[in-house]
Amino acid sequence: MICALGAAVCFGTASVLQAVAVRSGEPGTGSGVDTALFLRAVREWRYLAGLGLDGAGFVLQIIALRHVPIYAVGAALAASLAVTAVVAARLLRVRLSRIEWGAVAVVCAGLVMLGLSAGEEGTGTGSLALKLGMLAVAGLVLLVGVVAGRLPDGPRALVLGLAAGTGFGVVEVSVRLIDSPWDLRNPALYALLLGGGAAFLLLTSALARGSVTVATAGLVLGETIGPAVVGVVWLGDSTREGLAWLAVTGFAVAVAGSLALARFGEPPAEPPAGTQSSPAGV
Repeated sequence: MICALGAAVCFGTASVLQAVAVRSGEPGTGSGVDTALFLRAVREWRYLAGLGLDGAGFVLQIIALRHVPIYAVGAALAASLAVTAVVAARLLRVRLSRIEWGAVAVVCAGLVMLGLSAGEEGTGTGSLALKLGMLAVAGLVLLVGVVAGRLPDGPRALVLGLAAGTGFGVVEVSVRLIDSPWDLRNPALYALLLGGGAAFLLLTSALARGSVTVATAGLVLGETIGPAVVGVVWLGDSTREGLAWLAVTGFAVAVAGSLALARFGEPPAEPPAGTQSSPAGV
């Protein structure tokens, strides 16, 4: 759980840097899978710093997924939005309302419940059908990204965010399905690479146009609910004896609190030239 929370800190801080970097450059083509936009974004030091934090968070995420159930890791990663809110309050001088500080406290309470109730990770290694299913979902994520680029900005942001979250969810599950990174016959290895790569591209596009708040909410839902179900139903994840109710409550509370803080995926508004910036919502 310490590694999962460390990953949340990395991802939450990275989201602020990446959202600001993407919005500060030239707009993309509007495609859901916009490699040109991604290549422009990586020229920004803030986006690169965010990628570095994402890399560190991914390593911590892998360690966590090898020791605790997927539902606990997923809820901790959703709590990265609470980290984003706190980072925005400190670095960008954004003022959090009492309700927003309350949402941060709710996320923390949910994580405490999960920490107390989470059992050992399941011993299931996953069937070939599950591994192929993850690869199929990763391919579907990429396809949805292509189609979503044609949608209006509102639904486009939601679909891209949800698809990106699903891609990251594929990564979470695939980590548990891979015994050796050198086993090139394992479909889960390709699901991890395709799902993670597609998710990064789609999330970058979602941050560039439309409501990032909506995209972030979709991201949280996509990367928590599906992987949690797969972990419990197919991989044998469980809770401590008699504490299933506490785990379900903690998961729901943590995700709900994170969704309440989804607006902190938004980059700060740029002040007009020649004016002094003042604290504003992200």
